[in-house]
Amino acid sequence: MDKANEEKIDVQKIIYSLENILSKNRIKTIPLQEPQFLGKEWHYVKDCLDTGWVSSAGSYVERFESLLSEYTGAPYVVATVNGTSALHMCLLLAKVQPDEEVLLPSLTFVATANAISYCGAIPHFVDVDEATLGIDANKLRSYLHEIATIENNDQKSFCRNRQTGRIIKAIIPMHTFGHPVDMDPLVELSQQFGIKIIEDAAESLGSFYKNRHTGTMSDLAAISFNGNKIITTGGGGAILTNNQELAILAKHLTTTAKTAHPWAYYHDSVGYNYRLPNINAALGCAQIENLPFLVKRKRELAQKYEETFKNFRGLRFFTEPSFAQSNYWLNTLILNENGPKELEKLLSLTNKSGIMTRPVWTPLHQLPIYKKCPAMTLEVTESLAQRIINIPSSANLIEA
Repeated sequence: MDKANEEKIDVQKIIYSLENILSKNRIKTIPLQEPQFLGKEWHYVKDCLDTGWVSSAGSYVERFESLLSEYTGAPYVVATVNGTSALHMCLLLAKVQPDEEVLLPSLTFVATANAISYCGAIPHFVDVDEATLGIDANKLRSYLHEIATIENNDQKSFCRNRQTGRIIKAIIPMHTFGHPVDMDPLVELSQQFGIKIIEDAAESLGSFYKNRHTGTMSDLAAISFNGNKIITTGGGGAILTNNQELAILAKHLTTTAKTAHPWAYYHDSVGYNYRLPNINAALGCAQIENLPFLVKRKRELAQKYEETFKNFRGLRFFTEPSFAQSNYWLNTLILNENGPKELEKLLSLTNKSGIMTRPVWTPLHQLPIYKKCPAMTLEVTESLAQRIINIPSSANLIEA
């Protein structure tokens, strides 16, 4: 038998294996990731309703921020209405200006690029590493040496794209499916080229890079608490920062830039109505109390998948990088070179059988709205986009 046949993907065997692992949930369609309400959610939310504190004022917002700070190790946390608003605010706090460029992976959710566009800035797409699914720092370094120059002004260094003439202001590493990207070389690269780092940690609450929580290796980071995340506030997000001045400014700007006064409405800047409502924060407080348990269950499910698929021909189960401990937000199969021929069939048959699966996001450089943005060669991104399939990942899919 030749190698091509040996590596052929057995779609029916994959479906059978998934059904075997998920058999206890076969009375319904099994979603990719659903929220788990295991603690005091009803109690805390009812307290908001009983006391009338349901909007952006109330004790649960600060309590949620404090719990997030304690868990992640971030000195300062500012809760926001969603993860996209947190990203947008991070970019504003980093002083990203219109017509400046921001580097980001093309293999990410569209919100990352949208937040850049809200600032009038230009997304600049870079390739990823198949070992982490995050930005390939070595490839990016070579690319920047090729297209960029470092200039100095007022004793500050900044990076300029020689091809477009625009300043490259920031870079947004994204921790894909909860798996930490290799941050050390990216931090080194950012210092070398004078580029600010903003971590997109939307999917990675509960994930650690070399024993440090994601989102704490840069001045600014954003987390999401959308309904499909490991914990949820319904909608919701948060800004993480190690800079007190930025934290104070973030809280001010996300509260419509209203100056403190018992009754007067005076706003000293263009502000944003981005603060997380108290009732959502109450849900988040109950959720984060169970976060260690949820991470444990999700890691156990990932281990079960890893054991099941370790000897499969034609695919591999994606596991955390050696330097990381992941929350395994979304479990992932990566098909081999035959994957593009089998992906649609596999997606169709699993979903028809009641097991929700999905491909990775359409690479952003292939979307009409971002097709004309600058980009390096993206061969790994384009290859992975045809071979990634996400499989059910909820914490309740593994036996206690």
